[in-house]
Amino acid sequence: MAYSPCPNDTFVFDAWAHGRIPGAPALDVTFADIDITNGMAERGELDVLKVSYAVLPWVLEEYALLPCGGALGRGCGPLVLTREPGLDLNGKTVAVPSERSTAYLLFRLWAADVLAEGVGEVVVLPFHEIMPAVRDGRVDAGLVIHEARFTYQDYGLHRLADMGEHWESTTGLPIPLGAIIAKRSLGAETLRALAESARTSVRMAWDDPEASRPYVRAHAQELDPAVADQHIGLYVNEFTADLGDAGYAAVRGLLTRAAAEGLVPAIAGDALAFP
Repeated sequence: MAYSPCPNDTFVFDAWAHGRIPGAPALDVTFADIDITNGMAERGELDVLKVSYAVLPWVLEEYALLPCGGALGRGCGPLVLTREPGLDLNGKTVAVPSERSTAYLLFRLWAADVLAEGVGEVVVLPFHEIMPAVRDGRVDAGLVIHEARFTYQDYGLHRLADMGEHWESTTGLPIPLGAIIAKRSLGAETLRALAESARTSVRMAWDDPEASRPYVRAHAQELDPAVADQHIGLYVNEFTADLGDAGYAAVRGLLTRAAAEGLVPAIAGDALAFP
């Protein structure tokens, strides 16, 4: 399995990764940035992956979406940051964490609504390099995710727009961000065991938050424990334990709207169904 070293993922998967869930499939964990895991999924490289919801149209033939373990919620969308407040982004250079990321897909939907001329160049950078690039003037703006929501002011940056606010205000739906997928070839029984293990790991993390702290701190790129706690509090929520009807509606809504705009391939009507 591959997931990011970010606090929400290490918090969620701590119990499972460390063998504390009786009967759960054993994990061999690889840590990787979302751009890397998206590519892994497209190449079919691992059994279980944390990926962007935006990459699903390219991988659902081989992978099934698990109904738990991912990141989806409200008030947790990606931000567009600039050095100068109120910058006009038309024709400007923007750094993004991945061209197949949900953040970039939400950004493209936002830009189609508010930027008459569109942006100029898009540059892909690992998410932890984006704020320094904006601060240092190497790009005009940056699309950030994760704990950058809580730390961008430390870089002297300004929030130009919130992609989540735009998504929620135009759709009324929660914001899909990261999904957990597993290879369909593992079979329905194993897929159900993986989903139950992910759900149990989430609940164990909630029941005993202190147990995960060493794992979270060992891998967090933002080392301030208060920031890690904010990150976990925002991205680990009821949708992490179970997508439910609202979660699935948000995912279908994102992919349907994006397909209508020609940004992603259309998916089959039953492509999101879990075995």
